[in-house]
Formats: sequence, structure tokens, C-alpha cells
Amino acid sequence: MPTLHRITIFPIKAFEGHPLQRAEVLPSGALLGDRRFALQDSSGKFISGKNCESIHRVRAQYADDLESVTLSCAGSEETFALEVGNRSLAVWFAQLLGVSCKLVENTSGGFPDDCDSPGPTLISTGSLAEVARWFPEFDLEEARHRFRMNLEVHSKLPFWEDRLVAAPTAESRFRVGDTVWRGCGICRRCVVPSRNARDGARIANFAREFSRRRAETLPEWSPQERFDHFYRLGVNTALDSLGKRGFLGIGDLVEAI
Repeated sequence: MPTLHRITIFPIKAFEGHPLQRAEVLPSGALLGDRRFALQDSSGKFISGKNCESIHRVRAQYADDLESVTLSCAGSEETFALEVGNRSLAVWFAQLLGVSCKLVENTSGGFPDDCDSPGPTLISTGSLAEVARWFPEFDLEEARHRFRMNLEVHSKLPFWEDRLVAAPTAESRFRVGDTVWRGCGICRRCVVPSRNARDGARIANFAREFSRRRAETLPEWSPQERFDHFYRLGVNTALDSLGKRGFLGIGDLVEAI
């Protein structure tokens, strides 16, 4: 039976993740601390790898209590309290990225990419390994950094997670530990996975080659009606029921209902 193998939250949206052994699930369906903070420019637009390639050069290492973050880039390193009132943190980012920005916070649900599916994103180890096999430029660990998923299920079967999403006219539910989730769709990918997670170097024609391979290897259990294009990987989720614990933990069973 597949089990939960990795849990990763991203305390500052668009920056590096932080591994957990156990994650609290909020009533919104988000994991506590995931994308709790984000950078916004003067127009209120989120700053991310989609619109700012310089982000790839920034390393972020979080304290275990997530109260502070150590940021480094090009030999410069500094530790900041992770709070919206920390002006020096915003200035550090602004000087590095070359754009006026501020740190914003949402404690109830974070800043998910898909507000209709605010739960954690999910993928299998087999899927990441298969995609890494397609591209000699990176390995399994780099695939994890590029695709930035919250939950990784231990299954060697590529695209195992597609079975957690039903056809558009049906509903699909699955259990992780004692929490129940809806598989809302197959994640639409952006430009970020085409870039090296450390320096931003891009693989030419990445989306085209990915889409070709994905179409060729689409399993019979994948909900084909969900693929308006094949540049999709992983599952978007929404919380169905919280369970008694309200937590996800490494080793929890993952099973379709």
C-alpha cells in the first residue's frame, strides 16, 4: 500500500521548501505554514519564479520553528525574523530582485496557486523519477526542487497519483491517514520546472518535450478528459474531512476511497 514519503511546505511562496515529519492541516485544507508569506510588488502582484528569474539564485533555510529564515545569494547571507513587519527583510529582497516589494501574510490558508484547490499538492516518487529519466539535465532530487510538491507518496509506479482524480462528471476522494481529500485535477505546470532550481538555467523546448512524453506514457487509469494539454503533473486537492488528528505524518497510508 502506498504511504506518505515526504512532506514539504514552502513558508515563503516561490522560494525553497522546508521538510516536515508531521504537518497540521488547517480547516481551509492548507498545511500550516505552507505559503504563509509571499512577496508582492507595488501593484499588489505576487513575485515568483514565473515573473522573476532572479528568485532561483536565492537560497532560503528556515529555523525549525519557522520563526526565522536565513537568505543567501552570491556570497551574501543574512538571517531575518520571518514576520511582515520586518522591513529589513523586504529591503533585502528589493535590492536583490531590483523591484520594490513587501512581505504579506495569510495565516488561515496561505497563498495557494489554485484557490479552488487550496489543499496540498501531491505526487508519487515514481512520477518524479520518470520525468527525471526524460531529461538528462536533472535527477530525482532536482525534479523535487523543480516541481515543488507538498506531498510525495512512496510508489514506484509513474503517475500513480492520476488515479486520485476522477472524470469531470464524477468525484474522487482519497484518504491520507485519517484525513479525506478530493482530487480536484491534474496540476497545470508553468515555466518554473523548465529551469534549474539553483541558477535558473533553462532547458530549451522543455514544455514541448514534457508534453510529448506525458501523452505517450499516459496510464490507462488517468482521467483523459482532464487533459486539455499534457503539460500537467501531480494532483491538486481540496479537504473533504479533517479526521480526528488533524495531522498528516510520514508513513500514513494513502488510499483511494
